[in-house]
Amino acid sequence: MNMVQADNLSFEYIRRNEEGEVESISKAIDGVSMTITKGDFVAILGHNGSGKSTLAKHINALLSPTEGTLIVDGMDTSDEANIWKVRQKAGMVFQNPDNQIIASVVEEDVAFGPENIGIPTEKILKRVTESLEAVGMTKYRHHSPNKLSGGQKQRVAIAGIMAMHPDCIVLDEPTAMLDPKGRREVIKTVRKLNKEEGITVILITHYMEEVIDADKVIVMDNGKIVMQGTPKEIFSEVEKVKGYRLDVPQVTELAYELRKEGVNIPADILSAEEFVEAL
Repeated sequence: MNMVQADNLSFEYIRRNEEGEVESISKAIDGVSMTITKGDFVAILGHNGSGKSTLAKHINALLSPTEGTLIVDGMDTSDEANIWKVRQKAGMVFQNPDNQIIASVVEEDVAFGPENIGIPTEKILKRVTESLEAVGMTKYRHHSPNKLSGGQKQRVAIAGIMAMHPDCIVLDEPTAMLDPKGRREVIKTVRKLNKEEGITVILITHYMEEVIDADKVIVMDNGKIVMQGTPKEIFSEVEKVKGYRLDVPQVTELAYELRKEGVNIPADILSAEEFVEAL
């Protein structure tokens, strides 16, 4: 069953002057069609301005299509009657956790979302406990978010979304402002939610190593989907990926350079373990 389905989706940003007259129109998404199956871990890649973040905001109904349709769990996001239902189905985690954390105590912040959608108090307490446990932040429940590291704050932001019991979590470059340790913490948490809780994960990232375990990779360029496939299928085409101003995992590039020098090694290596075994 599909969690997300886009059909010829397009979106235009319109710039107006002080008189309200249109000055310019830029097409951020251009005729995108795709499907994301429930329970999948999908990574969306693309350089700055490729349209990936604009696409993410459609999945959470923060933006409405200029043309085409986007369906989330059977609901058309352009129908205003569906907006709050869509946002309960698809939670959004942004790049900067400080923009998402509003309470002065961790457990109060995690409870904020469920309170807003009218969940009874006794159920909220249970959800807060379960969500903090799922992201490994239980021992920090009475702490101030200001005292946490960047990775810990992002895990609290994810717990806040989880407490609303979404079927899908959209993460828009959630590790961009974190150090390597914080990035590992967040990605480990996201993978755990996908594998153990069955939550559909849509991850937008610049870090290629974060997507090697994804079920599917979507590459965007100039508002269009230009590549789709498994990580092995995508990253085995090193030159094509680089043509879209993206990198490949370091070990994949090393294997690629060795192949060019005549070493008989597979083109679809994604991890150091695979590389060692191939050698």
